[in-house]
Amino acid sequence: MAAPTTPHDLALPEPAPTSGASQTFKDLFSGAAGGIAQVLIGKPTLRHSKSPPPNLHRLPLRPLRRFFHLPPRGPSSLLQRNPHPLLGIGACVSIQFGAFHSARRYLESITPGFTPGSSQLSYSQYYAAGAFAGVANSVISGPIEHVRIRLQTQPHGEKRLYSGPLDCVKTLTRQGGLGGGLYRGQAVTVIREAQAYGLWFLAFEWLMNSDAKRNKIERKEVPSWKVALYGGLAGEALWLGSYPFDVVKSKMQTDGFGPGQQKYKTMRDCFAQVWRQEGVRGFWKGLGPTLLRAMPVSAGTFAVVEMTMRAIN
Repeated sequence: MAAPTTPHDLALPEPAPTSGASQTFKDLFSGAAGGIAQVLIGKPTLRHSKSPPPNLHRLPLRPLRRFFHLPPRGPSSLLQRNPHPLLGIGACVSIQFGAFHSARRYLESITPGFTPGSSQLSYSQYYAAGAFAGVANSVISGPIEHVRIRLQTQPHGEKRLYSGPLDCVKTLTRQGGLGGGLYRGQAVTVIREAQAYGLWFLAFEWLMNSDAKRNKIERKEVPSWKVALYGGLAGEALWLGSYPFDVVKSKMQTDGFGPGQQKYKTMRDCFAQVWRQEGVRGFWKGLGPTLLRAMPVSAGTFAVVEMTMRAIN
């Protein structure tokens, strides 16, 4: 005769935990969605790069219509005419979030006493995971931003130096090879990305966790408008903590090639020249427009990523 059933026997089995590969795919997908949002928000609102080259650091705040401008037929026409920002930034943000959450899960796995749902990493660990994401991202963000800056600062009309992104890649590689050409300024790019994204993710995690603890709710219950607000504030922290490195990177990536044309020999030489010529102010030129753009772009990115993660998990 069969043994009597008990309530425990009738209980439904717990759902199997999500595999690492599956979760990484979700992180990458959510990051890509955030990257698309970043293009749609950031590309129309600011006409120059988030890493403005030296001549653009002097742009005044007065002609705001040059910063806030939508194309005549909306974002779709912008992306049809210039699709590479969608691909480049989408890939970068996807890598940022995929690498961050992979590093976060690894740190959770080696932290003694860590229990998912009831404890959290230290904020130095969140910074480390964000820094790892920045370093991983720098592999593609370095050349992408270099090409973008070159295209944005080249002369117009018949004096154009590059016919498009691919021609720019070929020309830079031919002139200086990979290290001194396409990947020029990569050392300071790695430093900037590590610092920037360490602070970016640290600030967002601190704001989200503090809100959940203060209101005695789960993190997923934090309303979307707060997610956007905290994402925007994290964007401000990103630039306030990394802007001098970005200035040096931009100067190096608009420098010439060859004797008599190349002004900065190394990252250290570029720092020294800026300090001698402009002092501390030289490392902060153009910060106002950058912070102006960072708030909505970062807010939209985190809001879309967080909402996408909640929908697919």
